[in-house]
Amino acid sequence: MANYYSDHPEFEFYLNHPEMKRIVELKERNFADKDQYADAPVDFDDAIENYKRMLEITGDIAANIIEPNSEDVDLEGPHLVDGRMVYASKTFENLDATRKAGLWGVSMPRRYGGLNMPITPYSMASEIVSAADAGFQNIWSLQDCIETLYEFGDEEQRKKYIPRVCAGETMSMDLTEPDAGSDLQRVMLKASYDEENKCWRLNGVKRFITNGDSDIHLVLARSEEGTHDGRGLSMFIYDKRDGGVTVRHIEHKLGIHGSPTCELVYKNAKCELCGSTRMGLIKYVMALMNGARLGIAAQSVGVSQAAYNEGLAYAKERRQFDTAIIDFPAVYDMLSRMKAKLDAGRSILYQTARYVDIYKALDDIARERKLTPEERAEQKKYTRLADAFTPLAKGMNSEYANQNAYDAIQIHGGSGFIMEYKSQRLYRDARIFSIYEGTTQLQVVAAIRYITNGTYLSIMKEMMERPICDCAAPMRERIGKLIALYEDALNYVKEQNDQALQDFLARRLYEMTADIIMSLLLLEDATRAPELFKKSINVFVRHAEAECTAHHAYIKAMKADDLENFKA
Repeated sequence: MANYYSDHPEFEFYLNHPEMKRIVELKERNFADKDQYADAPVDFDDAIENYKRMLEITGDIAANIIEPNSEDVDLEGPHLVDGRMVYASKTFENLDATRKAGLWGVSMPRRYGGLNMPITPYSMASEIVSAADAGFQNIWSLQDCIETLYEFGDEEQRKKYIPRVCAGETMSMDLTEPDAGSDLQRVMLKASYDEENKCWRLNGVKRFITNGDSDIHLVLARSEEGTHDGRGLSMFIYDKRDGGVTVRHIEHKLGIHGSPTCELVYKNAKCELCGSTRMGLIKYVMALMNGARLGIAAQSVGVSQAAYNEGLAYAKERRQFDTAIIDFPAVYDMLSRMKAKLDAGRSILYQTARYVDIYKALDDIARERKLTPEERAEQKKYTRLADAFTPLAKGMNSEYANQNAYDAIQIHGGSGFIMEYKSQRLYRDARIFSIYEGTTQLQVVAAIRYITNGTYLSIMKEMMERPICDCAAPMRERIGKLIALYEDALNYVKEQNDQALQDFLARRLYEMTADIIMSLLLLEDATRAPELFKKSINVFVRHAEAECTAHHAYIKAMKADDLENFKA
């Protein structure tokens, strides 16, 4: 029987990463839960075995229930019935299977009914589910909205809502409005306090809300009358049981058909304030979006893997001129680049997840006791690293998913354009990844300050000093030359001292940054497991050389006056 986890040894490789020791230590608090909860691990090895068991179960359900249901879900999609969203019939089967398997509340503490697992194995589960059906991954992975409620809600709210999500109730984050897409400062959904009933009320419209008719919503709304910027926005918890919200429309989308994208109408809907007023956008949505962006990175890697699998299987079977097409250089060139992007993207995904795990665990400990000076320094370091790596992981993996899905169709030739083949669905599903939860252009905006202040350059130089095997030394030397090109291009842009020029060239600097960091991460992976990554590091560094050389030449040839040639 197929299993998405056991079929891919990369998962176990990343579970055994040296940083996992510190992550488990922080997450399990010296294994304090072992005397109270039967499923709590007793030591590090036991914790890793728990993660593996969860992933094996996820891999089984993904391969044998979710993936076989995916075509029916894609064709049927959700329905609108009397102001309510109704999932495709096979989506209910998927939800039932994941609930019975206990795959909800994965990262939540055991005292609320969760599995208390780090973000890293949770992201692996997310990748696995996405490889089976990216649309269902949206519904299932929105459970991580509960992280924001856990971090910023009060204990009464935690006890009220977290056990429900751990039992399998669904979530959504209601941010976007018809006049507020990427610019969330323009959100105008009104939140007003009902003095008579001692509760908050919401009135207005939300649009493009993924899984919008969920059980529990986190809602961004304007609580401060007369304001028009982010300082007037607060975060609220809306419980579907309280009524007051109807679904006006379900969007008919290009892809991820199983994931309902809704337009919601709030009419005096009762809700609860989450955290403090005025902090909704400034603090809480930023935390929510960073988690969501890591989720899209995992979703993207899942589809990249699925696209590679489809292309590889077809290339082995399809014969032209009495030869399997996998033996044609034009085809194995495509497949090798797909695999290299997949491996590089997965490496930065799990590096980012590990950074998130460490700082989140320390944040959690800080709610219970004062951190030591060493812990505070560690918390600051990993918060900054997570913040720097998240836009790289989300932006590059979402682009790679699109590229791999495109190449999978190309390998199939005319068959790839036929609806009976899975490749076309992967292509349609992937297209949204570089748009929602912040377009790739917004990931560049999020990363640019770390580019210009030298954060990424320092990371590259530090990574170049790490020990590697002798066989990897030639690759490291080649990457070193790319770092020199990058530093030269960066210095050139800074010397021009022109903001418009910097903004115009930012995407190229961003891609150079990602190419080099992913090359260095793959270099470390290939050192630890050459049998898994030797080919990919060779192919990816060549890809990085081509891209970085081209970007360097482009940047060095640009001046502020040239921008006029590009304006419509």
